Amino acid sequence: MFCGDVINRGPDTASTMQLVWSLVTAGQATWLRGNHEQARLQTLKEPEGSSPNPWLMRLQHLPTVFWGHGWVATHAGFDSNGHPDLTIREPFWEHYDGSHGLVVIGHTPRPDVERHGRIVMVDTGAVYGGKLSAYCPETAAVVQVEGVRESTAAPRNLTAPSLQADRC
Repeated sequence: MFCGDVINRGPDTASTMQLVWSLVTAGQATWLRGNHEQARLQTLKEPEGSSPNPWLMRLQHLPTVFWGHGWVATHAGFDSNGHPDLTIREPFWEHYDGSHGLVVIGHTPRPDVERHGRIVMVDTGAVYGGKLSAYCPETAAVVQVEGVRESTAAPRNLTAPSLQADRC
């Protein structure tokens, strides 16, 4: 499961997209749309009479949510009406009532995988020199490898914004 923002996260977006897409087409992964994929969609316009851009078609069909058994994955969270929101941050913690079960999200880099009530945050800032993390909702297992910060990504202090776990 890739929780979005595969695009614009390192020096070789094209190769990264191709790798992730090859896993998707082989049935080995799901790629969720993040705010970076959404932004790319808004800039990809096909001139009249041109052949269809395969990446435009692929990005248009990326799901915004994946429903597991007792858990759900989405890029950033849900709005107050329960709809996936690709850019939401802290307001999500304040209103999530647990109705979707455990929610696995990316979007906001953290120093480590964090669980706050029914929310698991898995973006550990690999592009900024943090770790690349995988999380298994069925077992709560975390697998991590060290990220490599490329010269195109500025160093970033991965401090965690305050969360109110009692509201999750």
